Amino acid sequence: MTNEQGGHAATDVVRRKHVHEGPRNHLISYAISLVLTAFAFFAVIYADQLETWFIVSFLIVLAFFQALVQALFWMHMKDKGHVQQRIFLTGGVIVTFTCVVMALLWCWW
Repeated sequence: MTNEQGGHAATDVVRRKHVHEGPRNHLISYAISLVLTAFAFFAVIYADQLETWFIVSFLIVLAFFQALVQALFWMHMKDKGHVQQRIFLTGGVIVTFTCVVMALLWCWW
């Protein structure tokens, strides 16, 4: 059924092929999470041989990548149609970053 402009009517159902990605991506992201966690454990285990500034900065970088893997794969942020969730997550990151910076400034001054 078409309308005057040659397009389909509003009642027509758009059929889209459902793409199932399977367990491969989940296994890869789980392996990445395990490796990042192992790096964090080894950094803490060898804390007596490493500098404190290196351990803290290394753990912060690992935590950032771990959160990125969690958001992209387990929370499906890599898929389309998650604009509202991305907006709220971005807002949460901004508020958290602001609170951390303000707490550090408050303690130092």
